[in-house]
Order: sequence, then structure tokens, then C-alpha cells
Amino acid sequence: MVQYQQVDCVMPAAGLSSRMGRWKMMLPYRHHTVLDESIENALGFCSRVILVAGHRGDELASRYQEKSNIKVVVNTHYKQGMFSSIQQGVKLVESEHFFICHGDMPCISPDIYRRVWDKRGSYTVFPGTAERPGHPVLLPATLKAQILSAPFDGKMKRIIYSGEVKYAELTETDIYFDVDTPAAYERLCQRSQ
Repeated sequence: MVQYQQVDCVMPAAGLSSRMGRWKMMLPYRHHTVLDESIENALGFCSRVILVAGHRGDELASRYQEKSNIKVVVNTHYKQGMFSSIQQGVKLVESEHFFICHGDMPCISPDIYRRVWDKRGSYTVFPGTAERPGHPVLLPATLKAQILSAPFDGKMKRIIYSGEVKYAELTETDIYFDVDTPAAYERLCQRSQ
């Protein structure tokens, strides 16, 4: 049984889904949507998801408004790129550590979050290896100021690698699987059959 922790998860879901050709966040998956599954998995371990919306942000705000453990923030600058969305989410982080995991990664189980959490410290933890880091990434709140003071077009990797980084060396391919293309969505649907 996964133990629930007081930790925030910043989940960017703001993009246009241009590689998919249609809005991937609301594509059907299991008994709900790709994004619902990603959020449900995160909340299987984390106390709160800070969902960063952008494209069709009003729809996401409306969809999750009744959920006290989901805080939706709309990034009006989402076309500037992923980092601007991460900044919007990080502004609301209240926990001593926080995860970042993308809304199009519905296969990351609560157990993966737990095993990354178990490696926490005053450094960043990736689930994979130095060659293939993967998600979810766990950051110490001490990096918040650096993230928030960087320009919109900043690079998350540069901030992370300016400090100490550790790797959980998990072997599950789920830590790399995002639903970015029609082929990836087809593979996802085949998995759930």
C-alpha cells in the first residue's frame, strides 16, 4: 500500500498538443482521460497536484474546480514554453520537496513516486539514470527561488544541474513514456486492453 505524503506535484498540461494533432489531455484512457489518469496516479502518493493549464485552460479549471487536492493555475504565457508553466506551478508549492511530472504521462504509478521519494534529500532526484533521467523528478524547495527568478525562456535542466543530482535507477519504461504522438496514444490504448 502506497503511503500518502505531504508533497506537492507540479503538473504542466498547458501545451497545444501540436505533435498529437488534437488535444491530448482529454483523450479517452481507461475510465476517464489521459490527464485524469496522470493526476490520479500522482494523488495516489502526493497530497496535492498543482495543475498548470494554458491552452483550453478554462476547461481544465472548470473540470477540476471541485477537487480540493487539485489546484489549477492558468499560465497565460504558455506559448513561451514548458519552463514558463513550471514557474507558474512552482509559485504555489508549499511542501519541502516537490515533484514535477507532465500531464501526458499517465503510466507513472504511485509506487514510482514513492520510490523516488525514498531517495529524497537536499538534492534533485530523477527516477532513471544520468543517461535517461525520466519523470517524475523530485526537487528540494530550496530550488524554488532560482526557478522563479529565471527568465521565461530559462532552462530547467540548467537550474537542476547547477546543484547536486541523484538517480533512483528505476528500470520501468513508464518513467519515459509520454503520450506525444498518435502512435504513442495507440500504444497507450493497447496497454489498457
